[in-house]
Amino acid sequence: MDNDKPLQPETEDETETELVPQSSAKTLYCEAEPPPTVEKVKPAQENSETDLEIEDNEKFFTTGQKELYLEACKLVGVVPVSYFIRNMEESYVNLNHHGLGPRGTKAIAIALVSNTAVTKLELEDNCIMEEGVLSLVEMLQENYYLQEMNISNNHLGLEGARIISDFFERNSSSIWNLELSGNDFKEESAAPLCQALSTNYRIKKLDLSHNQFSDIGGEQLGQMLAINVGLTSLDLSWNNFHTRGAVALCNGLRGNVTLTKLDLSMNGLGNEGAVALGEVLRLNSCLVYLDVGSNDIGNEGASKISKGLESNESLRVLKNVLVSEQFMKTLDGVYAVHPQLDVMFKAVQGLSAKNTIFLLTNPMKLIQNYADQHKITVMDFFKSLNPTGTMKMSVDEFQKVMIEQTKVPLNQYQVREVIKKLDEKTGMVNFRHALSLTVPHGNAAITLLSK
Repeated sequence: MDNDKPLQPETEDETETELVPQSSAKTLYCEAEPPPTVEKVKPAQENSETDLEIEDNEKFFTTGQKELYLEACKLVGVVPVSYFIRNMEESYVNLNHHGLGPRGTKAIAIALVSNTAVTKLELEDNCIMEEGVLSLVEMLQENYYLQEMNISNNHLGLEGARIISDFFERNSSSIWNLELSGNDFKEESAAPLCQALSTNYRIKKLDLSHNQFSDIGGEQLGQMLAINVGLTSLDLSWNNFHTRGAVALCNGLRGNVTLTKLDLSMNGLGNEGAVALGEVLRLNSCLVYLDVGSNDIGNEGASKISKGLESNESLRVLKNVLVSEQFMKTLDGVYAVHPQLDVMFKAVQGLSAKNTIFLLTNPMKLIQNYADQHKITVMDFFKSLNPTGTMKMSVDEFQKVMIEQTKVPLNQYQVREVIKKLDEKTGMVNFRHALSLTVPHGNAAITLLSK
């Protein structure tokens, strides 16, 4: 704003501020001042004229959020959303599935320009389209309090991707969690998004699932990951990546030093993609969580992934792997070196149905059956394994005792499942947690290696 300053009241008791229209309608600005209790002060900007400004030099409005929003609704011609009015001073506002459309979104954006309360905003499935997302990014030019925003399933398309990308490439923002799932982003949308993400270090968590980036988009995303230094969590599930895109993504992951959680499920990585992923696991020291479910990975690919795990020091969860008996044997050695690793798999190829059921039978059900037969409690069973008779043991000692005891024979995977349920995350297991682990009687339940 050239020499424009926020209007000051003429007296200390005056509480209303006149909103003076500007000559243009492109940049975001709102004259409403934040409450005096807010310490964060935004720097003055020059030449600020806005499309979201309430244009009426005849009226005076209070700085109250409700009044501002109601006037915005009149301006754009929409019915106010009562939920928003009731919750606009809360930190979390969920407006998913409210049918806002572009104009309703614009009214919300006007009200949020000077809002200092809302830090998380949900706008999924509101058909906001290009016009609506433009209003939101204009609002974000002024609002430095909003930190998390969900605008998934809003038909943003290529133009919406460009609007979002241009904003995050050129402007500072407090947004660190952005959800853009299901927005009709195709391969041509990847280029602007990746260009913005290559230089943006503020966004930590990004959801781009359920789009159609395909292999070309995978190549762009791989290049971005190689140089991005902000993202810690990325969801790329359901994006039609195949071998070419998967290999490109993996190449980018080799040099990435910040990403800890990655979801690549429901794509088409295949064995070649799994080979590249195994190499990434061998070299990458940042990934903690990886989901590769439903990717047409066979024995060869699973074997390469397991080989990569042998050298990996950081991964804690590998989810939804279709494994073979050979994979399980390799995993035995991996567990010996990395007992913290949790592999969640869907089936075991090469094992008989009987052996597979035994491998996956709920261990707590087996322990409870033993306790019932001997007329003791599950907690009594665990205490009997502790030489000191106390309620706590170290995880390492408990793991050794559980493998060696013969009362309820368990394999190492079942023992690990028990440890997860009793672990206090302090290196100790607490048998008191067994009180909340009662398993219904009946046929033995089948469980995967997951909570």
